[in-house]
Amino acid sequence: MLAVDLIGVPFDGWGRRGAQARAAAALREAGLGQAFDGRRVEQRPGFDLPEPTPERAAASGMMNEAALLAMVDAVESGVADALSAGRFPLVYGADCTVLLGIVPALREAVGQAGLLFLDGHEDTTSLDSSLDGEAANMEVGLLLGLTGQLAPDALRSRLPALSEGSLAMLGMRDERLRRELNVASLADRGVLLHDHEETAADPAGRAREAVAHLPPQWWLHTDLDVLSQSELGAQRVPGDVDEEGGLTWPQLTETVVAALEAGGCRGWSLTIYDPDQDPDGTEARRIVQFVAEVAPALP
Repeated sequence: MLAVDLIGVPFDGWGRRGAQARAAAALREAGLGQAFDGRRVEQRPGFDLPEPTPERAAASGMMNEAALLAMVDAVESGVADALSAGRFPLVYGADCTVLLGIVPALREAVGQAGLLFLDGHEDTTSLDSSLDGEAANMEVGLLLGLTGQLAPDALRSRLPALSEGSLAMLGMRDERLRRELNVASLADRGVLLHDHEETAADPAGRAREAVAHLPPQWWLHTDLDVLSQSELGAQRVPGDVDEEGGLTWPQLTETVVAALEAGGCRGWSLTIYDPDQDPDGTEARRIVQFVAEVAPALP
């Protein structure tokens, strides 16, 4: 069994000092480090980020840009170190923008990076049409090179880092939002994609199908908003609206375990939890329970 490198990310894409920036610390306090059933676990040292701000950068339009770029650098470095040492990195906290550091690090390590993306949203809003500049709505589009012409050089130099054929997506339920923003589905570009209803109907089968589609070495990304809002309430972000559907905890667990058991996973990211919406820590403990249930399937 590989040792696990826990890489906590104290970043909030909306430029808040709390919220998702506190997620990593809250999950540690809930017992994340003890969720791996005797496997050796190494806590990566924390990293400091520039002062957060909800303002948009003048040139790119990205919200909280300085902290975002510093976070991407730190995550890329941490994942690269873990992979080169033969350990299994688990990146936790923050939001889906951690992938902007993760996928380039995996590509550098293995040549062709694959990504299994479990999320309620496709995250392909274009940078130039974004209403708020929040990068966690666009990271997949950036990784694929579908957007990013306005991105700062430090980010654009990493992109594109992923191809449509190296991506599989499960759990989406954002058709209404994409329609409002006039954003086409990646399924129209040939990406293997099953929405939340298709995934819920056969979690293990969809997971195995997705892994079979990916390159031999791939990353698992789990955005917890793939869950129904009745299953996890502490997943909301500013401007969020009620969304029907989503997976249950058992369905998500079955999906992730089946994917890991199919082989080839080099690391895992677990994002979108806001402890400010979970004052007694109940949902943090449920997330840690999920990790413990999945941990035996890790490489």
